[in-house]
Amino acid sequence: QVQLVESGGGLVQAGGSLRLSCAASGSIFSIDFMGWYRQAPGKQRELVARISSGGNTNYAESVKGRFTISRDNAKNTVYLQMNSLKPEDTAVYYCNVVGVVVAPYGHTGFDSWGQGTQVTVSS
Repeated sequence: QVQLVESGGGLVQAGGSLRLSCAASGSIFSIDFMGWYRQAPGKQRELVARISSGGNTNYAESVKGRFTISRDNAKNTVYLQMNSLKPEDTAVYYCNVVGVVVAPYGHTGFDSWGQGTQVTVSS
């Protein structure tokens, strides 16, 4: 079992900044990818940013140059620094972590999601 705890969402005016955090805990052997997705009302969940264990990143076109994803491997934590926020960034943001856990009869993969944190950007 892997638990994810998200924090950092809230209400901000357009042009402002927020920083999201997501800490993973449990019998984690290794983490391959950590990422952030978002889902706005009436829309499908979409990838915002993702970072690999080696530090390679990819971003949605709509957030490039404004958002920065980073991770602290020692703390199993991923961050999303969001600057120059726009009203269209309003959504529930979900943390996603993919890796391997230690199981009684060997390692096994996991793909866990956080509970979601609301980000609201007012115009």
